[in-house]
Amino acid sequence: MISTIAFVIICAACIIQIVYLIRKGGEKPDPLSHYLLLPAAILLFTDITIRSIKINFVAITNTFESLVFFSGVISLVLSVYRLKSREKSPPSVLFGGTVIIIIFLAIASSPLASREIEPPIPALQSYWLVLHVAFSFIGEAFFVVGFVAAIYYLTNKNEDKRRSIDRLMYTSIAIGYPIFTAGALIFGAIWAEVAWGRYWGWDPKETWALITWLVYTAYLHTRFVAKFRGKFSAILAIVGFLATVFTFFGVNYLLSGLHSYA
Repeated sequence: MISTIAFVIICAACIIQIVYLIRKGGEKPDPLSHYLLLPAAILLFTDITIRSIKINFVAITNTFESLVFFSGVISLVLSVYRLKSREKSPPSVLFGGTVIIIIFLAIASSPLASREIEPPIPALQSYWLVLHVAFSFIGEAFFVVGFVAAIYYLTNKNEDKRRSIDRLMYTSIAIGYPIFTAGALIFGAIWAEVAWGRYWGWDPKETWALITWLVYTAYLHTRFVAKFRGKFSAILAIVGFLATVFTFFGVNYLLSGLHSYA
């Protein structure tokens, strides 16, 4: 029920954004939707907290819980970004991020994700796993902003706006990259050693997490070293986010491996 209320609030925020995009031509952000995203994030985290109390462990170990947590982090990131940037935040980026939250929560409420509250299997009862999952999704929440910014960059012809959106794309990825690195690779490897007795085993999810990391590494490398900007960077940001989506959904539902239960 709590996550459902959060979903309704986020949908209301999306409707407000659509109205302002149409009425104002996408020039100015609306004054209200980010104030709705913040309590929605709190409600989603509250849902995770209640589930955690019931199972006596941090409830981010199955698909439903992961999507609820991920959606909460994205909502928080979007809300804080809007509050800090004020009138400079591009409305299309906030709208795109909100749509992604709605999609993730819709999947969480579908038959693809069981909502049953059950304790995790023994292999998942490790706080290294909690750090692994939490840091990965926090990093990926910033990648969501980079992804939406990249799409907006490619569809916008105004050079001043493109420079501004390029900075947003770079900043969000630069923040998310070390957090994702810590969660997906470092904490993930430590948990793998604790659970399975090896740091790396080329499991499909491990492999795709590495591919995702390499794409974002290429993004930052080409900006720092080759000084690439613009279209090439935007394409890499899009490819990187698509890799994160496949790492979560594609591996879970299409490929078999040690992470298939997640």
